[in-house]
Amino acid sequence: MSLSVTIITKNEEAAIRRCLQSVAWADEIVVVDSGSTDRTLEVCHEHGAKVQQTSDWPGFGPQKNRALALAGGDWVLSLDSDEWVTPELRAEIERAMAAPGGVAAFRMPRRSSFCGRFMRHSGWWPDYVVRLFRRGSARFSDDLVHERVIVNGTIEKLRAPILHEAVRDLHGMVAKTNNYSTASAVMRHGRGQRGSLTAAILHGLWAFLRTYFFRLGFLDGREGFMLAVINAENSYYRYAKLMMLAKRETGNREQEMGNASPPPSQPSP
Repeated sequence: MSLSVTIITKNEEAAIRRCLQSVAWADEIVVVDSGSTDRTLEVCHEHGAKVQQTSDWPGFGPQKNRALALAGGDWVLSLDSDEWVTPELRAEIERAMAAPGGVAAFRMPRRSSFCGRFMRHSGWWPDYVVRLFRRGSARFSDDLVHERVIVNGTIEKLRAPILHEAVRDLHGMVAKTNNYSTASAVMRHGRGQRGSLTAAILHGLWAFLRTYFFRLGFLDGREGFMLAVINAENSYYRYAKLMMLAKRETGNREQEMGNASPPPSQPSP
C-alpha cells in the first residue's frame, strides 16, 4: 500500500526540513504553498516534494483539501509543517496500512512543545488527531481555522505520537494568536454568531481556569501558566473581534440606508 504525505506551507523554512526528513520514506510528499518568500520551496524541492503554489489563502480546511486532491497514494498522512514523525510512529503506520480490515482512518496522540517544553497537561496531552486515512475515505472540513478530518468509516487509534513544535517563542505565539482569533471570529460571524464584551471577558476567564486548573496546567510549570494566559487572550480576542465585526456590519448597513434615503422635500415657494 502506497503512502502520500500532504503538507501546507507558508514561510516555514525554520521547521519544514525536519518534517520532510521524518517522512522521507513515504512514496510521495505533496506540498501546497500559499506564497512563501523565504527558502521553504527550495527546501521542499531538495527533499523531492511535489510542490504546488496558490495565489490565495482560502483557510486551513480548504487549503488542506487542495493538497489532498493532489495525493495519489492508497493512504494519506496529513502533517503540519511544524510536526514530525518518529521512527516508532513510522513503524506503527506501516503496520496499520498493511493490516487487513476495513479501517478507514487512524487517530494518534500528538505531543506538543511550548517554548521548548513538551507539555504533559494543559489540555495538550494526549491530544488525539486524525491524520492517517485511506484516500477517498476522508476530507477536511471547510473551516478557516481549527479544521477537522471528516471520515466516512471506522476510526482506530495508534499509540506512538506525532511530535509538534507548537510554539517556538512568544513572538511567534502573539502573531499566531492574532491570526487565529481573527479567522475564528470571521468564521463565527459568518455562521450568524454574535459577540459582546461580557462574552469576551467570561470566555477569556474560563479559558484560563480550564487550562491552568481543570486541565492541570500548573503541573507544566511556568510554561503552563504562560499557555493558560495565551489561551485566555485568544478566547477574549475571538469574542471581542466578533463583537466588532457585528458593530461594523451594523454601521455599514445604517450608512447604506442613509445613502438610499430620498432627499428631504423642499418647501413650496
